[in-house]
Amino acid sequence: MSTLKPDDILKRTSAVGAYYGFSSLSSLAAVKKSAQRAPFPENLVLDALDTNARDVAGFLKHVRDAGLTPSAAQPLFLWHTNAAAGRPAPKQIVIQFHAIGVEHAIADAVLIRAVRALMQELGKGSHTIRINSMGDKETRGRFARELNTFFRKHGNTLPENCVDCAKRDIFEAAELLASMEDGGSMPSPTDNLSEVSRKHFETVLEYLESTDTPYELAPQLLSRGVSWTETCFEIKSDEKMAAWGSRYNELGKHFFKGNIPSMAAVIRISADSRDVIPAVKERGAPRFVFVHIGDEAKRESMRMADDLRRARIPMAQSIGVQSLTEQMRLVDTINPPYVLIMGRKEALERSVILRERANHTETFIPLDSLIERLKAVG
Repeated sequence: MSTLKPDDILKRTSAVGAYYGFSSLSSLAAVKKSAQRAPFPENLVLDALDTNARDVAGFLKHVRDAGLTPSAAQPLFLWHTNAAAGRPAPKQIVIQFHAIGVEHAIADAVLIRAVRALMQELGKGSHTIRINSMGDKETRGRFARELNTFFRKHGNTLPENCVDCAKRDIFEAAELLASMEDGGSMPSPTDNLSEVSRKHFETVLEYLESTDTPYELAPQLLSRGVSWTETCFEIKSDEKMAAWGSRYNELGKHFFKGNIPSMAAVIRISADSRDVIPAVKERGAPRFVFVHIGDEAKRESMRMADDLRRARIPMAQSIGVQSLTEQMRLVDTINPPYVLIMGRKEALERSVILRERANHTETFIPLDSLIERLKAVG
């Protein structure tokens, strides 16, 4: 039995990222060539952040230092890890996936799907997605008031360490209590969601359901502090690997101008794992770029991503990017011989258009036979 190899983790992360539209931060930084290495913002107190937030802050500093400027018009879907090819694995391997600049709930669903797919690649067994919403700033304010009332009212019957913690940080105290059996009677943030947050969370769940992504509602899954907002989720496979994710709009304000809606997932892998991960062949340049137009096509492409990945179709796509202009920018960058196109009509008919770019020939292919046809062509 051998330990997890950083080289294989990098290859698998890169492969999964490509099928869901995530690029490596290091590759984009190398193209940009504008590193400035500025310090962390003075008003950001790292010691006040939880472990996941500190990792995300470090990532955002790398993005800023690389001169990358995400926006709603040009969002960034990135992955990053502390594992390096050709070097021993760190004690804990950390892999981050980020969707920066996308407010729509599709970013939440795509990120959750990508993280789940990577964890399935790296580990055995079942992977349970537990999901909740902490809501927006308005929601967190209402929830904080309810928690304070709850701790005052039930202080005599709650664990002493939880009551003491509530005096310092009400959300940390709630997190601590939620990890105990007593957490069942605690208020839930979803009962306090604003109308905007409620609609966002409902849309996230609709995306998961419509793409056959299994999940469990977890009312007592909480995110701590002011770093996190809206959707939060966790995925666990065993004691060696776990993922946690949330939106972090407030944290992003320290690094980017304006309000850039963003979401992150952090996967932690114990480097002393003895599970064997078979070597992965290097991926060649993608021969297909999948372009989707409309919500129905996005949902269908999410459902198809894992099948296309398992079939090793050399493909790239940007599922979470709604702009056709930005998707065509990916086509121009990769310059593949073929483009797959799916609009609302094709999604409803369960078909896709295969366009050969050299001669502009177009062929309609039913989804049931798509993988076979792409293998024959690619």
